[in-house]
Amino acid sequence: MAAGSAIQIPSRLPLLLTHEGVLLPGSTMRTSVDSPRNMQLVRSRLLKGTSLRSTIIGVIPNTSDPTSDCDDLPSLHRIGTAALAVQVVGSNWPKPHYTLLVTGLCRFQILQLLKEKPYPVAEVEQLDRLEQFTNQHKSEEELGELSEQFYKYAVQLVEMLDMSVPAVAKLRRLLDNLPREALPDILTSIIRTSNQEKLQILDAVRLEERFKMTIPLLVRQIEGLKLLQKTRKPKQDDDKRVVAIRPNRRINHIPSTTEDEEEEDHDDVVILEKKIRTSSMSEQALKVCLKEIKRLKKMPQSMPEYALTRNYLELMVELPWNKSTKDRLEIRAARILLDNDHYAMEKLKKRVLEYLAVRQLKNNLKGPILCFVGPPGVGKTSVGRSIAKTLGREFHRIALGGVCDQSDIRGHRRTYVGSMPGRIINGLKTVGVNNPVFLLDEVDKLGKSLQGDPAAALLEVLDPEQNHSFTDHYLNVAFDLSQVLFIATANTTATIPPALLDRMEIIQVPGYTQEEKIEIAHRHLIPKQLEQHGLTPQQIQIPQVTTLDIITRYTREAGVRSLDRKLGAICRAVAVKVAEGQHKETKPDRAEVAEGEDCKEHVTEDAKPESISDTADLALPPEMPILIDFHALKDILGPPMYEMEVSERLSQPGVAIGLAWTPLGGEIMFVEASRMDGEGQLTLTGQLGDVMKESAHLAISWLRSNAKRYQLTNASGSFDLLDNTDIHLHFPAGAVTKDGPSAGVTIVTCLASLFSGRLVCSDVAMTGEITLRGLVLPVGGIKDKVLAAHRAGLKRIIIPQRNEKDLEEIAANVRQDLTFVMASCLDEVLNAAFDGGFAVKPRADRLNSKL
Repeated sequence: MAAGSAIQIPSRLPLLLTHEGVLLPGSTMRTSVDSPRNMQLVRSRLLKGTSLRSTIIGVIPNTSDPTSDCDDLPSLHRIGTAALAVQVVGSNWPKPHYTLLVTGLCRFQILQLLKEKPYPVAEVEQLDRLEQFTNQHKSEEELGELSEQFYKYAVQLVEMLDMSVPAVAKLRRLLDNLPREALPDILTSIIRTSNQEKLQILDAVRLEERFKMTIPLLVRQIEGLKLLQKTRKPKQDDDKRVVAIRPNRRINHIPSTTEDEEEEDHDDVVILEKKIRTSSMSEQALKVCLKEIKRLKKMPQSMPEYALTRNYLELMVELPWNKSTKDRLEIRAARILLDNDHYAMEKLKKRVLEYLAVRQLKNNLKGPILCFVGPPGVGKTSVGRSIAKTLGREFHRIALGGVCDQSDIRGHRRTYVGSMPGRIINGLKTVGVNNPVFLLDEVDKLGKSLQGDPAAALLEVLDPEQNHSFTDHYLNVAFDLSQVLFIATANTTATIPPALLDRMEIIQVPGYTQEEKIEIAHRHLIPKQLEQHGLTPQQIQIPQVTTLDIITRYTREAGVRSLDRKLGAICRAVAVKVAEGQHKETKPDRAEVAEGEDCKEHVTEDAKPESISDTADLALPPEMPILIDFHALKDILGPPMYEMEVSERLSQPGVAIGLAWTPLGGEIMFVEASRMDGEGQLTLTGQLGDVMKESAHLAISWLRSNAKRYQLTNASGSFDLLDNTDIHLHFPAGAVTKDGPSAGVTIVTCLASLFSGRLVCSDVAMTGEITLRGLVLPVGGIKDKVLAAHRAGLKRIIIPQRNEKDLEEIAANVRQDLTFVMASCLDEVLNAAFDGGFAVKPRADRLNSKL
């Protein structure tokens, strides 16, 4: 080592200039090289050298290498360390540089600088030799006393650390195996010292001086560790651990104190173990947690698995294994609360009240799994929150739209980096009870990817026969979900897998009628918008007639979201008027400053007409309350977006009105037909699906087969309707995809109008599937279709005879405004669609020949 006479360094050494740290003999240091001279030293000497001699360099501390080759070298530190380059690593980011790993050999003194370029080279004299120690005039006893004192402090310092750490155990062995003369340099480089203190140790060439300077540094470090043990809870530092970190790993010669025993009671691991034992988790979960806590106790905190295991145990403790809220089972109070929060929705309210009634009779009733299916904006999500409020339960919403990874439901296994539980377990941790109301929002918009199918993962969650032992991949133990009330929402059931749909109780949530929208607006929407915009009923009034105009002329939807936005726009416009009127009232009179100009302004303002839309009429505050009428609506919301165009569209033959169902609710649909000379082709436009195309072919085939009966001819008078005639059927709007069998009767009526030249009644809409025999088959979505016809102002609706039972779901006031025609065959459809019926040519009686 550095103290041996066998170490002979070259008399000429290349110099590496560094200012980041101080390299002492026997220690190792990693330094970055990016200056020109140091870079040239690495390239020319270390990288191209082939002998061991070429890897020995001189490290000069406290000296910066100039950033340019043209600059002169600064004054060099007199004492340096001869070092062996162990490793060289190069990199080009963020700029070209090398990283050197060097090990100190011995001290040297610069005698003469031989050259400065391309890198400095100096003639040196080796200082660390055994002859220096043996030829000292000091007595061996005095030097031995310093050596023993230094060794005593060094052993005391090392034994205060955790001997289970491999680096600490290796250092303890080095204290016994290394020569005493090498210990001051090695320990100085290990303990916490400043660069200036290390520089003083490097400059201390005499061994006695080195011992005397290092002993105070050891004492200071020992006192610091003692103070740390007394004032802080034992914990692990970056490179060492205090001795009393665990109660079962104690150094024998350090006596245990009362303070240490008190700190053990507050140890996080001990507290965590107490929480696990006192928690009410299942036997299986308790067994797993106790096994993991044993592993945690034996695991060093420096291991990455320590944090993962601890997070897992903390989650297991926080989960509500047996903690639940008590349900409010008063049916009368629940009915009042539901009626106050939501208007209409009788099916939903009835189902909630049924659940409360059964819960009164049976305490251990499993939570139902409901699925609210309906168009957007009808209150599916908000009614779930009201149900939780009614039952007195915690509420948690899980948005499933766009989820395409089954790990979002089941969680990740703990073997993966960044693993975490699924949304179900996370939700239970958030609410803190095991019987909340979980709202699975947009369950029809789940995706599927290479990470699995989340809809399939929901099968276990939403199955009442399985979810009592739901196993999350992260927990890896069963958790009981049977007391959770799951409510799913969807716009359509078409995209929900059949297996998942089978596990849920489907409750249809139809769109609102005009009357229901008016009630919802005046009970809920208008008060909410007034509160959000800082207005009062004394400042704005919106009559029901105005609300009806907004619903019919400015919105066309099944829900009330657009209506809510329009009411918000009205409130913002009124807020501007109110704020500007208050500003005018509080504005000081400036007549004294400019009386003539003020008079001119008043004259101009008085001459302006009064109107809520006139933004220049701000001289006087508006009269309160501001009444919103049709003219104010036009000024605020612009011209009406929707008009009643039914009579205009039916002003020529070949047009009929059908009814369609969409995820957003019912819609009316115009079917237009035209004919021209051609080769008997049927053209269909409007982005039609296969089923609707087949309905069109069915309709033309039935009309061709019954053309003589109804006296239907083409332009040339032939009963073959496609003879030299092309037919074009169009379904506006062309950008919307359409499909389904319910347009069959509408296509037949449209083509019958085209070939007969008669107009279809303007107030008639129809829906129904047809067959080649002329039968009318039932279809779905009757309620949404009827509401769409009612919104459009139609008066008569033709529906299949077998759909008469569906009319019971429609409100009585809507049924009173409409006339329903039940049709079982196409003859009845055509008679109801045309004024005066559709004449049928009587069949001539056949003559029985006697021949």
